[in-house]
Amino acid sequence: MGEGTAEIGVIGGSGFYALLEDAAEVGVDTPYGQPSDAVTVGTVGGRAVAFLPRHDKDHRYPPHRIPYRANLWALRSLGVRQVVAPCAVGSLRPEFGPGTFVVPDQLVDRTAGRVQTFYDQCAVHVPFADPYCPAGRGVVVEQATAAGLDPVDGGTMVVVEGPRFSTRAESRWFAAQGWSLVNMTGHPEAVLARELALCFTAVALVTDLDAGVVAGDTVTQAEVFRVFAENTERMRELVLRTVAALDLDRNCPCPDALDGIQLPIEPAYGTPVWAARHRPFRPAVRLRAHQGAAAARPGCPGR
Repeated sequence: MGEGTAEIGVIGGSGFYALLEDAAEVGVDTPYGQPSDAVTVGTVGGRAVAFLPRHDKDHRYPPHRIPYRANLWALRSLGVRQVVAPCAVGSLRPEFGPGTFVVPDQLVDRTAGRVQTFYDQCAVHVPFADPYCPAGRGVVVEQATAAGLDPVDGGTMVVVEGPRFSTRAESRWFAAQGWSLVNMTGHPEAVLARELALCFTAVALVTDLDAGVVAGDTVTQAEVFRVFAENTERMRELVLRTVAALDLDRNCPCPDALDGIQLPIEPAYGTPVWAARHRPFRPAVRLRAHQGAAAARPGCPGR
């Protein structure tokens, strides 16, 4: 890979940068505006990895204002083909208490008004029956088990608009559908990744039981932040282990997601999305040494 490029991307908090080697910030311009922040590119176990803070380092983007299209486009333009997406979630099941790691396999969209496609012209119907990369999910479960985290393999994550938390009635209705988790950022991240033929794997950390799970309990931002902060090191270890173990050959269905579809645009600076799976991009970027990486904060844990 060339300077400022990476094959693996992580969308998460700024605390992940602390363990990067030779970190540099890369500014990327996209047709959809600026991403949440500059992308930090460095190495983990000899692999080039691009980290992007979902909410910005200063936590200025609430879930419904995150520039999702710019974020995914920026990562792909830097050569990223696999995305690991740690996130905070509420639990809809009492057995999944705070501190539980869940690797969801399904998603339900209950957002409203978010742009969720790159293809605003022509009919482009991308398959999305299984929203997460099966190979990536397997690696996360394997690495979480090896780290002693006792992960939950599978579950449906319902993504709500936010930024408010759910009412008790909403929470009970979600649980009655058989859904396991509630979150505010998982959509449209996953579908935009699919539209760019990227592997996308969510890694969910339960920070609370949602409002309708236990009678009388409610969800507070302070509690969510506290639990997330207490588990930042465990999440960081899991993400870094996952990055080191992912199969760069991508033996999964994700690279073929757009086969047979005529696209109205060519993603990532003129290089067709169906091009060689590992071809590095050479976008116009702005490089600078990353300052203060060791003191980086864990990032906004908002769902």
